[in-house]
Amino acid sequence: MASLNKVMLAGNLTREPEGKRTTSGTSVCGLGMAVNRKWRNAAGEMQDETTFVDIEVWGQPADFCRDYLHKGNAVLIEGRLKLESWEDRETGQKRSKMKVVAERVQSLTSRDHSQPAAPAAVPASDAFDVSDESIDQIPF
Repeated sequence: MASLNKVMLAGNLTREPEGKRTTSGTSVCGLGMAVNRKWRNAAGEMQDETTFVDIEVWGQPADFCRDYLHKGNAVLIEGRLKLESWEDRETGQKRSKMKVVAERVQSLTSRDHSQPAAPAAVPASDAFDVSDESIDQIPF
């Protein structure tokens, strides 16, 4: 049976990125993220639910996160789920935690951090002329 482990999340960072390097020099960055869900219950009242997710980023994307992202920024994360298990040193109990290992990170906040980033504008020289005469020439 085939398996699929893929996660896409859009939300806001809950803390400043925590960047480090391994002993071999590989960058790793830890992020905290809040993902919100809103819905109406059976009585028609609005309900809110916030899920907090720990994110782990490796390599060049970790450098981007460390250098350019900040608490409160809106981000889009694409990655996979990872279950970490360990034994608590104090109690000896087994513990586990689910996290997301990010493969792609995209900032959804503009550089001035005050508003979401606008889609990039197409330069006028690259835009299609969609007048009635040229509509048949659009390549799709």
